[in-house]
Amino acid sequence: MTGPRLLSTAPRAGDIAGLVGAATDADAVAPLSEHGLLRVQHGEPGEGHDVVALAGNDIGGYAYLDEPDGPEVTGELVVHPAHRRQGLGTALVGALAAAAEGHALRLWAHGDLDAAAALARSAGFERFRALWQMRRSLREPLPPASFPAGVSVRTFRPGQDEGPWLRLNARAFAKHPEQGGWTTRDIELRESEPWFDPAGFFIAERDGAMTGFHWTKIHPAGTAAGEAPIGEVYVVGVDPDAHGGGLGKALTLAGLHHLRDRGQDRVMLYVDEDNVPAIRMYSELGFTRWRADAMYRRSAGSRGTTPAPPGTRGTGACVSGC
Repeated sequence: MTGPRLLSTAPRAGDIAGLVGAATDADAVAPLSEHGLLRVQHGEPGEGHDVVALAGNDIGGYAYLDEPDGPEVTGELVVHPAHRRQGLGTALVGALAAAAEGHALRLWAHGDLDAAAALARSAGFERFRALWQMRRSLREPLPPASFPAGVSVRTFRPGQDEGPWLRLNARAFAKHPEQGGWTTRDIELRESEPWFDPAGFFIAERDGAMTGFHWTKIHPAGTAAGEAPIGEVYVVGVDPDAHGGGLGKALTLAGLHHLRDRGQDRVMLYVDEDNVPAIRMYSELGFTRWRADAMYRRSAGSRGTTPAPPGTRGTGACVSGC
């Protein structure tokens, strides 16, 4: 039997959207992160590597890698439900391993599904990180947002606040593997999205300087695993010099009140499972664990049991896939 064909080519956004939709419907969880979807929609030459797996004339799977981050490189992959158990997942992992070119390879598995865990084990990956999705109802009572003395709150001003916000974000998430490295391009892409609303992006200031923020998001119907609309605590950050004063909790509550005022009856957020202080705060605010995403890692030089498909090694814009 002929194996899957892998094309080292940038995919069309519409094709990947259809693939993601089919997988989301089948698994009740989106297979690519927001970052991955934005990358497909707005990708530019030289930004990482892409691989499309063909099953006959159909696009049966897709994978990509970001540009390396130090000694490691991160990717995501998805296989169409109609073409699973045909070797496409194994072939895509092999393509990513080849494109990693000596870097340790990290792959996200959204929903931490059994099939993804089995593929990871067979390819020699270890599970080393988990991201919780937590949720709460907004129909339940919410405490007021009580800010520390001397702190004022306003909303984000597009075209003026990007630079100061990026600097604060970098300080607040200096040790975070993704959020702390945001660039001007990252925020501009999100400002161009239909969901972006500066009225839901809260900035805390003390003596005229940004000291914290809460950026909220509303997922339209059908975009969060086929569900009804849901609000999100998209990102909350506090300057390290302001830690311990209750500013993070107050900003979180300000955003929750905003989402409820916008008609949302439930809200979600993501937090690393080892971020004990944040989980404690969110739990005190009524959030409970909903599901988890897992990250798997294979060390540089490890071959596992996944062969590198011929023709997938190389450099440039399109070889393989976060």
